[in-house]
Amino acid sequence: MSMTVEDCTRVRPGFPRPFPNTASNVMQQLSMAGKVVIVTGAADGIGYAVAEAMAEAGADVGMWYNSNDVAIQKAKDLAQTHSIRAIPYKVDVSDPQQVQDTIAKAAQDFGKLDVFIANAGMAISKPILEQTIDEYRKQMSVNVDGVLFCAKYAGEIFRSQGHGNLIITSSMSGHIVNVPVDQPVYNGSKAFVTHFGKSLAREWRDFARVNIVSPGFFDTKMGAGPLALNEAYRMAALGRQGHVKEIKGLYLYLASDASSYMTGSDVIIDGGYVLS
Repeated sequence: MSMTVEDCTRVRPGFPRPFPNTASNVMQQLSMAGKVVIVTGAADGIGYAVAEAMAEAGADVGMWYNSNDVAIQKAKDLAQTHSIRAIPYKVDVSDPQQVQDTIAKAAQDFGKLDVFIANAGMAISKPILEQTIDEYRKQMSVNVDGVLFCAKYAGEIFRSQGHGNLIITSSMSGHIVNVPVDQPVYNGSKAFVTHFGKSLAREWRDFARVNIVSPGFFDTKMGAGPLALNEAYRMAALGRQGHVKEIKGLYLYLASDASSYMTGSDVIIDGGYVLS
């Protein structure tokens, strides 16, 4: 759509918008005290590291898990260690009714919802000619449908509150095809949620921010498998996988007031893999 000189000089009603009423001190900007954060896939790996980061910064945390019940004890430990509220919720993100009900319950339990981190995901690393239709559907139900359901129902809370912050965990795989194991369905699912998040940032611009994190290989259950490990080392400029402690600060930045002028961004954190 082209714009005329007159279009560019016309004063838009309601613009410019005011600066946010946030702290000037950067450490105060990074504080999550008084905020409520939900993290999906929070039982282990990146999800638990993110939940831990939010608790360390003072937020109350809703920890969503599906099959890994260790989240129950981990929530108790976070609450005791950091003097915050941490509540575990068992929910299958591929089930829209469970997602809707659990978001409503969490908002009621905590009284509000400031940040939702749609992190849960799965990978079946097979070439498309070897992957079954059921395996395809399973991946898409979690990686695509799960993110969409979480965004839809968290977004309803954000709109009703007049504020909110959605962070989507995507992957560097959504940007490149030279991953060391054939996984076209996984790559496609992550490309979807990356562009979905950017579209939401425009759609929700009046009441919420939306950003995307695209990790490379981290030393987790979903990190580089035995067949891919050496290639991951070779391709990453830093020559290794990431440790989950190295991603905590990025999610904290995006969840906090420190990133109040950031929306629609996709941040790649991959040790320089996509440079290759």
